[in-house]
Amino acid sequence: MYIFLMNLSIIDIVYTSSILPKLLHMFITKNNTISFWGCIYQMYLFLAMACAEVLLLAAMAYDRFVAICHPLHYMTLMSPKQSAGFAVTAWSVGLLDPSGHAVLISRLSFCASHIIDHFFCDVIPLLKISCSDTSEVELINYLEGSLILSSAFVLTLVSYIFIISTIVKIKSSEGRLKAFSTCSSHLTCVVIFYGTIICLYMRPTTSYTPKQDKFISLLYAVLVPVLNPIIYTLKNQEIKIAFVKFKSKLTY
Repeated sequence: MYIFLMNLSIIDIVYTSSILPKLLHMFITKNNTISFWGCIYQMYLFLAMACAEVLLLAAMAYDRFVAICHPLHYMTLMSPKQSAGFAVTAWSVGLLDPSGHAVLISRLSFCASHIIDHFFCDVIPLLKISCSDTSEVELINYLEGSLILSSAFVLTLVSYIFIISTIVKIKSSEGRLKAFSTCSSHLTCVVIFYGTIICLYMRPTTSYTPKQDKFISLLYAVLVPVLNPIIYTLKNQEIKIAFVKFKSKLTY
């Protein structure tokens, strides 16, 4: 599990690093420009991290399934070598998948406007200002997005169906609570991730509303990477003890 958390932390760092420094530079200098290839690179990096994260969350769901439903076989099924294999697969697919988007979008013409109605280079805002036929890019976006999202979602869903059925069978309420607490942090992150990603990408460009999408993108690109470590550290007993001590000092 720690291997997955470490990789998730790296993804969150890359998320924010690909967007916030440039965004802060724009706010400070009032220079709201970005080079064409800089824009393509920013879009690629953002999509790559999104793809890697969804696969990593699916692997973490399987990890929780093994830990709760097959605890005696956990060290065999989820050894450090197996966990590292899942992480490498998530990174490999994540880095390869958006390369098609980047190549196709880089070949589009942007003769109508060079103004992106967004705070970073994302797929849909770029397609909206292109004067070329974007149907091929949209088709790839839906097919690849649906394939990866549906595969990861089904694995996550099936894992939690077995997890919930196992937890329900536990006789003591204390045992059920303890079992559920081991996966509550991950479940919270999954709900936030899938909620924002589906609202952003799994719809046609005709339903694009700049103000709403900017708000959702802000939650996804900034708030989610900030919330992830908070959500997971709240389950850490040492963090809880340190927080209680800090709170007690404030009261005196």
